[in-house]
Amino acid sequence: MHDAGPILIRDVEDPRLADYRHLNDAAARVAAGRDDTTGGGCAIVEGAVALEVVLRAGIPLRSLLLTRTRAESMAPLLERHAADVPLFVADRDVLAEVVGFDLHRGVLASAERRPPPPADEVLGSCSRVVVTEGLNDHENLGALFRNAAALRIDAVLLDDRTADPLYRRCIRVSSGWAAVLPHARLGALPGGYDRLRSHGFRVVALTPSPDALAADRAAAAGWLDDRVAFVVGAEGPGLAPASIAGADAAVRIPMSPGVDSLNVATSLAVVAAFAAARRQWR
Repeated sequence: MHDAGPILIRDVEDPRLADYRHLNDAAARVAAGRDDTTGGGCAIVEGAVALEVVLRAGIPLRSLLLTRTRAESMAPLLERHAADVPLFVADRDVLAEVVGFDLHRGVLASAERRPPPPADEVLGSCSRVVVTEGLNDHENLGALFRNAAALRIDAVLLDDRTADPLYRRCIRVSSGWAAVLPHARLGALPGGYDRLRSHGFRVVALTPSPDALAADRAAAAGWLDDRVAFVVGAEGPGLAPASIAGADAAVRIPMSPGVDSLNVATSLAVVAAFAAARRQWR
């Protein structure tokens, strides 16, 4: 049984639910200090799969908000990993009024939002990282975090134009991994390459350019071996020419005629899979 017992919520104005208000209004949440990227706010975890990943990783939670059905079905998991976290339970219509939309997943949690550590601190303990440039779509960023975690990339380094990885949609699409996998701000590219190289990283830019080295050949030649930083750009524009030119190698994925590129998260997965296969999936 949950230590404090479920707390039944009937009043949509209950102040204990402040973390969960205006979930579909980013400006309102920033104004209220809930999505404060400098720290002190909260990060919202949505969905049972994402919550399980976050709980098993030991991410500190401020509270949980579930429907009655979800609270019952997830009780064993919550008892093991969140027995001391306030558990709020409400009917689905109450949840919808609080968050601002119909939350059919019925599972929310508020995690402590802490400022990301310095890039040097993160890089010092990593063998492989992904670096993003101008990646401002939360769903693409979330998918990238999930793929990075699946292929044993240690951290994500973000330039100053990349979106907030702790935004609710990003955490949901990543199945929770955006809140678990370490991330840090690297600054503008290609200037940030100096910091990567100071930690012994080889900088590999992913691009569909026909002048780039095919991923299989890059892997065979050792370009994808540790320590490696895979650099990816946003959908559409891709990496800036200076960011490609400043890399140690440019790598492409050979594709069928008429297909210009893959989704950024998929591109990372393909190239990272070549790297993982070469190190025998360790």
